[in-house]
Amino acid sequence: MTSVLPYGSWPSPITAAAASSSSSRVDGARFVGDDIWWGEPVPAQAGRVAVRRRGVDGQSEDVLPEPWNARSGVHEYGGGAWTAADDGTLFFVEKTDQRVYAAVDGAVRPLTAAAGDVRHGGLVWQDGVLLAVREDHTADNRVPARAIVRIPTDGSAADDPTRIATIVRGSDFLAQPALSPDGSRLAWVAWDHPHMPWERAEVRVGRIDAGRVRTWTTPGSGERSVLQPRWLDDRTLLYVDDASGRWNLMRWTVGEEPPTTSFAPADADTGGGLWVLGASWYGIAGDHVVAIRTDGADHVVSIDQATGETVRIDVPTIAGTVIEDTRRGRALISGAEPTGGMGLWIVQTADGSSSAVRESSLPWADVWTPRAEPVSVDGPSGPVHAFAYPPTNPDVVAPDGERPPYVLLVHGGPTAHVGPVASARTAYLTSRGIGVLDVNYGGSTGYGRAYRERLRGQWGVVDVQDVIAAAHGLAAEGSADPDRIAIAGGSAGGWTVLGALVAGDVFRAGISRYGVGDARALAEDTHDFEARYLDGLIGPLPEAEALYIERSPLTHAERFSAPLLLLQGSEDAVVPPAQSEAIRDALAARGVPHAYVLYEGEGHGFRRAETIVHAMESEYAFLGAVFGFDTPGVTPLTLQR
Repeated sequence: MTSVLPYGSWPSPITAAAASSSSSRVDGARFVGDDIWWGEPVPAQAGRVAVRRRGVDGQSEDVLPEPWNARSGVHEYGGGAWTAADDGTLFFVEKTDQRVYAAVDGAVRPLTAAAGDVRHGGLVWQDGVLLAVREDHTADNRVPARAIVRIPTDGSAADDPTRIATIVRGSDFLAQPALSPDGSRLAWVAWDHPHMPWERAEVRVGRIDAGRVRTWTTPGSGERSVLQPRWLDDRTLLYVDDASGRWNLMRWTVGEEPPTTSFAPADADTGGGLWVLGASWYGIAGDHVVAIRTDGADHVVSIDQATGETVRIDVPTIAGTVIEDTRRGRALISGAEPTGGMGLWIVQTADGSSSAVRESSLPWADVWTPRAEPVSVDGPSGPVHAFAYPPTNPDVVAPDGERPPYVLLVHGGPTAHVGPVASARTAYLTSRGIGVLDVNYGGSTGYGRAYRERLRGQWGVVDVQDVIAAAHGLAAEGSADPDRIAIAGGSAGGWTVLGALVAGDVFRAGISRYGVGDARALAEDTHDFEARYLDGLIGPLPEAEALYIERSPLTHAERFSAPLLLLQGSEDAVVPPAQSEAIRDALAARGVPHAYVLYEGEGHGFRRAETIVHAMESEYAFLGAVFGFDTPGVTPLTLQR
């Protein structure tokens, strides 16, 4: 029998504990001999990343057991923390010391030395060679030296760091190294301050001479983002370039003119923000190239190298898709399904068939998961794209005439993207009668270069205008109760949350996870990878200091009036706790209802199960306290003034 209960107070089987442990993401996957291995964060084990494989009984088993944790600290966001050889040797970066280790049948030995603050990431195993991006903080923690290095696998560099060969340096940042099949050339991605890789980066190619690359050429430079080189043969390179306005595949034969030709162009993006070193948007599988195409949602295609004929692959993922590995006409693909579960599939490129390697594992029935409804509203800078998730509960309806509360989610980055898949956090809310609107504001990827460049010089303006326009659209069409619309986001999304709260009153509550309140403090305190990010988002310092002051939410602390929940990690090196604490102090000085929670041992993004559970329940309790509904199963939250 269907119950009638107010929105927000609906009972739900989706507990915070169930949501925190549901279908964790795939953190890399590889063909290893006849096996398939993948990385998987384990929230119940303090968020460590385990490496697993499917056993003979079909169940997963650990290749890298506790307490080992395959996580890189390069660029703070890491990526590419493990790879493997066909003989079953696992190479990985251990989080606690950032050294590279080799593991065979549970026996672990170091490959790099314990020497100062030196980090490794972006591991590549190719034709018997182990490559890595090496980041050395020992001279100056704010400006580390970076290089692409070759690490000997015999363990000799564990005691003698000089055994590690530096192949190339000479840029502020390097990523995605690829050796030509004959080992004579190296291709890689490079960029320099003040640019970010999605603003201006180039692929470089150089001949390896006595173990070093001393000079290089590039198929394209200028105001373009060029990513992910892969060799088709000893002289022919594929890579991703957005010169057309969309990230598309290009082909280049080294030394020949014209330098490039388009490879199966499309009005969609094969590419994205290079936040982590393990990102991969396509792979070469025999005679075919398997690629992701994104235009709001993801789909996967197989492209015949000879003819360019493109066939869509019927794989369930529609968001967060990664081409993890390719080999002899097969591809490993990870991503999120419409139901919200994360999966890993093996694809046969010849016929496009696929089968699951790692099934999605949501501990609740599909009827509890909302399906995305694409939304587009007009904003001052053009259309704003979003995905709506209405309240979804098969056992409960709301009283006649009541409109639901909504939470507008703002992703971080701000150069990032959300696809049409309800996260566990979203399903936790919608099953309780709280709608969610996930917004890809101007600056987001997935809609072409022009869309993401809306934010150039306009951070704190366009993003704020876009989320306000999206909220007005919700209220105008009657989808949401205009008096119960909240806004929530983390990191750069937290900046937009705070900016929207001081810009007007459309949002009646806010939730900021490790959000930015003072742009100048961020520019002074944040890590090297993002140290000049604000040059493009706001302007260079000191010339643009007045803009930094004007756009910072803390500058307008007197405008805070809506209740605010602040969640923060104590070890956050990207947005230090001082940012959230300054907001807390400003709210307390004005008597604005608020709560501040500091999670010891957490960094930029929560990983521990207990933290994730507490944060989700705190957000729900906060919404109940502000919007006036009961929160069954969750302790009410007392707000400070």
